[in-house]
Amino acid sequence: MSGEHYFSAHPAGVFAPRHLSVMLTGRPVQVTTAGGVFSPDRIDAGTSVLLAAVPAPPPGGHLLDLGCGWGPVALSLGLGSPHANVWAVDVNERALELARVNAAALGLDNVTAATPDAVPEDIRFRTIWSNPPIRIGKSELHHLLRRWLPRLDRDSDAWLVVQRNLGADSLQRWLESEFSGRARVTRAATAKGYRVLRVRWREEDGDVPASASANDGQPRSMTPE
Repeated sequence: MSGEHYFSAHPAGVFAPRHLSVMLTGRPVQVTTAGGVFSPDRIDAGTSVLLAAVPAPPPGGHLLDLGCGWGPVALSLGLGSPHANVWAVDVNERALELARVNAAALGLDNVTAATPDAVPEDIRFRTIWSNPPIRIGKSELHHLLRRWLPRLDRDSDAWLVVQRNLGADSLQRWLESEFSGRARVTRAATAKGYRVLRVRWREEDGDVPASASANDGQPRSMTPE
């Protein structure tokens, strides 16, 4: 992208919107994308793996797409849970504008695209779906996850997709160590060179059996690598 990254707050390239036909929640939809955002020409492979692996989103509450880009994950959350409040969060202002345009085009008034600091601090999330920006570097990625994962409701899940050769297994080990006693981390699916990690949040006072949660969605079956 002409020397800049999709995680730049203000992409310098000319804004040239383009239109794509994609499948979201099993239906064809038209979306708008542009250069200067993540994967402007298609739904990238990692996001496709994530969307194939996650269970149906919770029907209500606050749901988070962390690192939304032009919006495929947030739009899927909005389509799948029309009565929930979906937050599409990114630092890239162009990505946020595209997510807003796409949500409006699909009639999704339950999707709010916002910078991280614009999300009220008292909000807790019923789920987080994320194709996190691995290329921001390990330190920044860890800071990002330390900021957002503790904002899960108790007995709620984050679903993270990470390419295996970009450190999915080492990230799983870090999550297990960093949030020991606070979360249960498992590998939910493996496909096309990606891992989907499930982080089930719990309180620090002990293990919570998965069967005890009303929000214990199971991932959909995946084709093994």
